[in-house]
Amino acid sequence: MAKRDYHDLLRPDVINSVSGLSLISRIVVEGYTSGLHRSKSVGPGMEFSQYRGYEPGDDLRLLDWKMLARSGRYYIKQSEVESHVTVKFIVDASASMDHKENGVSKLEFARVMVACLSHMAQKQGDSVGLFALNEDDFVSIYPKADRKHFNRLLLELLNISTKGKWPELSIASQRLHNRGEKELVFFLTDMYEDVSELSDFVKNLKTANNEVIVLQLMTGSEMDFDFKKSVTFEDLETGAKVKVDVNKARSTYLKNLAQKIANTKERLLMQGVHYHVFRMDSDLGDALQLFLKERIRLV
Repeated sequence: MAKRDYHDLLRPDVINSVSGLSLISRIVVEGYTSGLHRSKSVGPGMEFSQYRGYEPGDDLRLLDWKMLARSGRYYIKQSEVESHVTVKFIVDASASMDHKENGVSKLEFARVMVACLSHMAQKQGDSVGLFALNEDDFVSIYPKADRKHFNRLLLELLNISTKGKWPELSIASQRLHNRGEKELVFFLTDMYEDVSELSDFVKNLKTANNEVIVLQLMTGSEMDFDFKKSVTFEDLETGAKVKVDVNKARSTYLKNLAQKIANTKERLLMQGVHYHVFRMDSDLGDALQLFLKERIRLV
């Protein structure tokens, strides 16, 4: 049976339901992991007590390639004490995340991305937590590692709504950390900031024990500036509007955008934070690949 493509499911009526998020995450994760056996990179070995059959979502570093060569089947080296991590997702729920492309807002896309990455993490036995912030609300689901918790996380993803600006640093940071634990922290945001409130928040997230990854979500039109003739832009957080002649502004915009992305990446790397721009028209399998790469850094 052919693999089902998830792209036709990226519609608000599907995204904004627990069953829809669950379906999309399952299709994306299973579609990605089904092709992973073609990888030639072998992770570090570890002591193990037995073999078991490979299941989609298993940590690929535990795949026994020699057994594959001998038997033609995929086996996992099952450790007596398997290494799991704590994964926290922080979602920017300020008003600018309501920006839409093809009917899907950045917040809705963030819901899908968190659902997919959480599904991948949960399949590996990792603990997963969710936090979402704006100037009025603070959503917090502290990390756990069971299926029931994953379903609750999907429900809370749907309860996140956009409003206002990003909160003050002291409020934003006070309930997010366990500084003594190894954690993998993903911050999903558009990096729209008045001054440096998001950058300061990210800097405050980093500890000696965690890996922090900023995923800046951008629409294809923001990246390519492929609007027609003239367009009026509205600041979703302040209501300010400005009319722009696209043909005159395109080259300057693209140059400034590339410089801003380069500056942000350099600044965050100096703080030990990994930064990635993720286009909403990119394949979600790229996000899963990024997740596995960053997870290896931590363990």
